[in-house]
Amino acid sequence: MDGSDSGMRLVPLDRLERFMEKVFSGLGVPAADAKVCAEVLAAADRHGIGSHGINRLKPIYYDRIRAGILFPKTRFEVVREGPATAVVDGHDGMGFVIAKRAMGLAITKAKMYGIGMVAVRNSSHYGIAGYYAIQAAKAGMIGITGTNARPSIAPTFGVENMLGTNPLTVGIPTDEGFPFVIDCATSVSQRGKIEVYAREGKPLPPGWVIRRDGTSAADAKLTLRELTSGDAALVPLGGVGEETAGYKGYGYATVVEILSAALQAGPFMKALCGMEDGKPAPYHLGHFFIAIDVAAFTDPSGFRKRAGDILRALRASARAPGERRIYTAWEKEYLVSLERDRKGVPVNAPLQAEIRQMASKLGITELPF
Repeated sequence: MDGSDSGMRLVPLDRLERFMEKVFSGLGVPAADAKVCAEVLAAADRHGIGSHGINRLKPIYYDRIRAGILFPKTRFEVVREGPATAVVDGHDGMGFVIAKRAMGLAITKAKMYGIGMVAVRNSSHYGIAGYYAIQAAKAGMIGITGTNARPSIAPTFGVENMLGTNPLTVGIPTDEGFPFVIDCATSVSQRGKIEVYAREGKPLPPGWVIRRDGTSAADAKLTLRELTSGDAALVPLGGVGEETAGYKGYGYATVVEILSAALQAGPFMKALCGMEDGKPAPYHLGHFFIAIDVAAFTDPSGFRKRAGDILRALRASARAPGERRIYTAWEKEYLVSLERDRKGVPVNAPLQAEIRQMASKLGITELPF
């Protein structure tokens, strides 16, 4: 079904997910794991997070598996464990699979001890962090997760990309039709959004990216090259300098870096650039997962209602002139999911070309559109 004159198509979500599952299987990912990988990417598209859905299938997963720097068969090894804790080595396998199992382990421990935490080293990009926070929320728990990433963010007063986009993500169960989930990078924007702008040929908004000379970048395609070469960096959440509190985003990005690397003796910052001895190499990312059992603190149903009451009170508060309504975190994503369940996911012409290319290389005859 066509979406516009620009070649945009609206593709049913189940067909998109089924295609991604075939791609992962065609790349050698075991069937059960391929299903998990496709499910996480589809969840991003379903909730309107285009920067982390099928847009990233080729450049992040397909290309890296074919290049031999991401391993399709995942080895999940618990290398250290306590009653409520564990450290996992993912051996550079599929981040989706590692992350889902790690949060599942944290949830299991939280059911026994009230709280569980799992730290992961030698993993890879795990998609939207919110997926794993929601995994915990569905189990009646508060879920917290974060991950480091290849260097992208410059420290306050700096221009060199040092920290990853490093999301600090929390999911909380409520009595509404969706949980409270705050899932965002600790930079003003993230590389995935810049990839979307580059694919659509749109200029970047000012204040997203700082170049080595201190100017703001505008060309999305050039910026992607300069982020890799180190000639540009993402601006931390809050903006450049201290006047708009950029130090807050910088500080939280550093917290995530420490919890994603130092806690499990993993590599950090420049060691996550995906290069070793001048050649492409696995990224060796680190993650952490925390599950907190609400029942260990209070009545779960009462907690969900109070959490919902807080959100409803925020939405009912006084609006700024001209504004129609106030939202709470994950509400917009929930509303988008309802629409996309009915209408499908928009897929633009450049992405359609990538889908055809992957299908041709892997011998997949059924396209999602």
